[in-house]
Amino acid sequence: MKRSKHVRLMILGTAVVLLSASMVLGQVRQEIRIPDIRGYRTLKCDFHQHTVFSDGNVWPTVRVDEAWREGLDAIAITDHIEYHPHKQDVPTNHNRPYEIALPLAKERGILLIKGAEITRDTPPGHFNALFLDDINPLDTKELLDAMAAADEQGAFIWWNHPDWKPQFKGWFDIHTTLYEKKYMRGIEVVNGSSYYPDVQRWAIEKNLTFMGNSDIHAPSLLERSTPEKHRPMTLAFARDKSIPAVKEALEAGRTAVWFENRIIGPQAHLEALFEAMVRITDIERDGKVVRFVLRNVSDLTLELQRAGGPGPKELVLPGEAVMRVKVNAGDGEKPVEMSYVVKNFVIAPDEGLPVGLTIAGQFTGNVQAEAVAP
Repeated sequence: MKRSKHVRLMILGTAVVLLSASMVLGQVRQEIRIPDIRGYRTLKCDFHQHTVFSDGNVWPTVRVDEAWREGLDAIAITDHIEYHPHKQDVPTNHNRPYEIALPLAKERGILLIKGAEITRDTPPGHFNALFLDDINPLDTKELLDAMAAADEQGAFIWWNHPDWKPQFKGWFDIHTTLYEKKYMRGIEVVNGSSYYPDVQRWAIEKNLTFMGNSDIHAPSLLERSTPEKHRPMTLAFARDKSIPAVKEALEAGRTAVWFENRIIGPQAHLEALFEAMVRITDIERDGKVVRFVLRNVSDLTLELQRAGGPGPKELVLPGEAVMRVKVNAGDGEKPVEMSYVVKNFVIAPDEGLPVGLTIAGQFTGNVQAEAVAP
């Protein structure tokens, strides 16, 4: 028997409400400890998500609940403007996902940024636009017209998953045009389960903002985030927890990407993050031997490999871990300089972050030194 459109909408709405209710019951937020850096707040963000208003499988409020449960601070719902496989059941209304999700986002303390995905064949590919006032002007045939409409609203635009179709892998003339017009100011170095080394090189060469997002379509079934298993996130280093501050951070390029057990981003931001994560305490000097405690105050794992000088060959420091370290300091009372590379802090493809650990003085107990980048 053929159902009317009204009946189909009622059935879909009931199913979505039941799914949403089942996911909310018993929810507990997991706080993810990633320290603030150099006067900026570290906000955990996912700026690429989909709902039933394009090709996703959940109602907009579900995305808010998932983000709250998984410890995020800011999200964007970026449904496709041009692609609506559920249009027989869900009316095409580009602004509606944001309107539906906003009240719950305010209640949950989640920053909800209004956005959309501009969808074209590859090349040129897909692009996300954030901080929009009205998505409807972007619904145009010509890509440059859509980009101009977003730019007129002060949007921040980036290129999504550039390497998702290997047969069309590359930087094309249209991307140069978008870059030169300053329409495209960021690029997705990580999308879902994929990290793109070539895209990281483009981000470095062209000074594009590093983005890393889930691009989630199905419901999130993640019960608890760990350093190895979590949704990819853009870490935005913002002046405060507000939408204008997030926008300023993206425009200034103050981001890094948390992907699996790696932090990927510009060297300066990763240096600042390392400094904020590491503490050296309880320094003792006994002749040629120096002992100290190395402490990780974040939930992230640190994988250090000696690059020269004294110290253990490798140091692996899980989140919130404390490690006692013994070093042969040689003669004299000079500070001990330890040179390492943080292998899982990726400043370029296959290149870890170089850091220095300075152990100074003849101290015993509750004395803190800094772990500083060279």
